[in-house]
Amino acid sequence: MNEERWHDIGEVAELSKKPLQQILVGRTKIALSCVDGSFGAIHSSCNHAGGPLGHGTLDRDYIVCPWHNWRFHRISGEGEPGFEADRVPRFEFKVEGGRLLIREMPATDRQKLAHTPHPLDRDTRREPGALRVLGISTTIMDNNNPRYSTSEALLESALEHARMSHSLETRMIKLREQSFRACEGNYSKSAQACTWPCSISQMDPADGMHAVYDNLVFWADVVLVATPIRWGVASSLYFKMAERLNTVQNQITLKNRVMLKNKVAGFIVTGGQDNIQAVAGQMMLFFGELGMHFPQFPFIAHSRGWTAEDMERNVEMVKHNKKLHDGARALLDRCLDMAQRLQSGAAPEFERAGRKASGLE
Repeated sequence: MNEERWHDIGEVAELSKKPLQQILVGRTKIALSCVDGSFGAIHSSCNHAGGPLGHGTLDRDYIVCPWHNWRFHRISGEGEPGFEADRVPRFEFKVEGGRLLIREMPATDRQKLAHTPHPLDRDTRREPGALRVLGISTTIMDNNNPRYSTSEALLESALEHARMSHSLETRMIKLREQSFRACEGNYSKSAQACTWPCSISQMDPADGMHAVYDNLVFWADVVLVATPIRWGVASSLYFKMAERLNTVQNQITLKNRVMLKNKVAGFIVTGGQDNIQAVAGQMMLFFGELGMHFPQFPFIAHSRGWTAEDMERNVEMVKHNKKLHDGARALLDRCLDMAQRLQSGAAPEFERAGRKASGLE
């Protein structure tokens, strides 16, 4: 390749009309910027996850990546202050006869700072030991003024049964106690923009979803998810969590990497309004798409129907209904039986249907 080769990009007058654009120089995508008649040309691939800098935005002299907001100087390619050594290549350019020419070979190399791996960026291989049971409560309430939650009470009965009757370690995650941001929809920009670990977790050490990721992906063998019914669907916290779990499902889409292997899910659904089948069905579909298994009869539920507005009676009914609490314990037993079978190697592995046709592998 001729290192001195220059490419004619076009008329300066026309190119200067756009503050930022992505152009092709040979086979290389370049982020071309122009501020007050001054051009800059840097490689368009962001150091973080390969986002297209040329499709980003300008913040003074820094190009902001449209995927995860990393910033690089539009002329030097260096990272923002404090991260100057983290740089993308810059390209030389010149103006001849009113036309802009860019040299094909970069003037500087790409340089990535050595970052400490994120705690979630590790092997998903199961640690040896007895089965481990995780409960996730998605009910919403004021922690300073707690109320009785029918879904959480049944979940607690199941976890207590795991500890007392099976001598198993359990953990409970109450989503209302975890402060975490909603999914920012990076998948809508590009499948590759939805990363593992989640970009929000990478940038926010206090991200409360870390507890869900760590326990769901790495620790638990059995996961019981409890939700109330809110206007015919699961709680808003459940959906907020589910959207953030797209980072787990997207690993299947991108790499055929099933992170939740040999794990079993069961569900507890309660509410004063009736739509149990739809709520449980959505939860089964979602966790099935993450790669989880279900026992026979994978959920228990309780509802007194649309007209039962006397919720104080509903609370008392769940508190003292032995059959409901026994049902939660039986659900746990079914999940443990399935998990034991999976741990013994009884479950085959399958590729997600439709992947070959999608062209994403």
